Amino acid sequence: MSANTDKLILDHVFDHEASHPERVFLTQPVGNGQVIDYTWSQVLDQSRRMAAHLQSRGFPRGARIAILSKNCAHFFMAELAIWIGGYTTVAIFPTETAETVRFVLEHSEASLLFVGKLDTWPQQQPGVPAGLPCIAFPLAPKTSFETWDAIVAKAAPVSGRPQRAADELAMLIYTSGSTGRPKGVMGSFGALTRAAEGIVADTRKRVGEGIESRMLSYLPLAHSFERSWVEASSLVDGNTRIFFAESLETFLQDLQRARPTLFISVPRLWLKFQQGVFAKMPPAKLDRLLGLPIIGRLVAKKVLKGLGLDAVKQAGSGSAPLPPELIRWYRKLGLKLFEGYGMTEDNSYSHSSNESYSEPGYVGVPMAGVEVKLSPEGEVLIKSPGQFSGYYKDPELTKASFTEDGFFRTGDRGERRSDGLLKITGRTKELFKTAKGKYVAPAPIENRLNAHPMVELSMVSGVGQPAAFALVVISEALRPRLADTAFRGEVEREMEGLLAHVNREIADYEQLQMIVVVSDPWSIENGFLTPTMKIKRSRIESAVEPQIEGWYARRTRVLWA
Repeated sequence: MSANTDKLILDHVFDHEASHPERVFLTQPVGNGQVIDYTWSQVLDQSRRMAAHLQSRGFPRGARIAILSKNCAHFFMAELAIWIGGYTTVAIFPTETAETVRFVLEHSEASLLFVGKLDTWPQQQPGVPAGLPCIAFPLAPKTSFETWDAIVAKAAPVSGRPQRAADELAMLIYTSGSTGRPKGVMGSFGALTRAAEGIVADTRKRVGEGIESRMLSYLPLAHSFERSWVEASSLVDGNTRIFFAESLETFLQDLQRARPTLFISVPRLWLKFQQGVFAKMPPAKLDRLLGLPIIGRLVAKKVLKGLGLDAVKQAGSGSAPLPPELIRWYRKLGLKLFEGYGMTEDNSYSHSSNESYSEPGYVGVPMAGVEVKLSPEGEVLIKSPGQFSGYYKDPELTKASFTEDGFFRTGDRGERRSDGLLKITGRTKELFKTAKGKYVAPAPIENRLNAHPMVELSMVSGVGQPAAFALVVISEALRPRLADTAFRGEVEREMEGLLAHVNREIADYEQLQMIVVVSDPWSIENGFLTPTMKIKRSRIESAVEPQIEGWYARRTRVLWA
């Protein structure tokens, strides 16, 4: 952690602007393989001009300014403009529905909205309250709004080093709502800075001081994981170049362009990368080749190069549990993949694995300055330098979320080893009882299911039923073959084997009665996944509820939904 606890994130930014103004900071693809590079000087010039424009509108200090955009260079610039101007950012997931967009804008009392790069703007626009001022980023869909470029062309920049207090709000992050309505998590400049400084110090320890890093920003910036580990850490570090992804279709080219040295992702994407490799080479053959002394190293390097990850010095996974077998698979390829653990409520600054403390299935040890303990019920309790200031407009929930001695109640159940390594064993709210009267924790069972190469996602349920069951979504690469009867038979045999394997590894009261193969994939668009690709349990359970009784009546080990 930084020793200078008076310095805040904007101080770091102004230092970089002064010491290396011509260093490229952001690289934005603009279509047809073209990119625009922005130096620190150019980023700050645009941000200072937009800050002056926001101030000219007469918003009170601390006013909420919203951003609805996919990741892009102007998201960073807008956030800096908001902070330099004296305001608070409210970022909205770019995949949200009009209803959620309206809820966040109204709940936060946003004074203005930046509209950026979006795929579904016509569906979202009805959620923007009439009369709310809007400004369009350069990559925004066609709108009648005043444009970013027109504004910065005529505004004079804010000068000097505008200061923000440590306890002022830098941002409101609305959680992705896997359990219901989004909650506004209040993050102060002090907490965000301490988290970002801690991340930078941790990274430098792993990859060395003074080395220029490259990162690809593609996980939603409205989410704390990307905001802290990519945006905020790069603003503090000053020695990281950020590349942006253009689209899902160009993602591999974007990765190849960036050739990141630092790379973070979420379990679903790590799994999709693996399944993409398996689509080109069967797992058994790849495993056999990797076991050969010289050929194995060449094959591993070729696989990583194909994924665009051959230059990665450090890779991380967060946001949800990563199957231990998947971590082992990537490490066999030579990728240093480490799992971490954090929450929006601590600016994603909590636990991380490293070279010294790393065991697949564990999320690591506390990061510098983090205190952790378990409640008598096994709930993970955290005190972090990145701790949030509370839930916006909800003092009762804020109070209920802390213990009397100031630890945050994470809602996660865990186990700790004597060396400090933490294992997350499930969410306290996800536990359910079967008719046997015993509690089942679904997450560890789902982890075992997700490790199978045919499985993209799974969900374990069975409230009040004779036994638990699992819903399984087949890997995207394999779904086109499901029309083939012979292939369906192969899937059924694999799932029967998986069912038997998983049941051998878990307690009798947790054992699955059946696996139900889901034909329609779960997605953000159909509402079954959150914007950060976590499963929405209640939504999925409601959708399948009418069929559950019939499934149990059939007494079949594997069936199709």
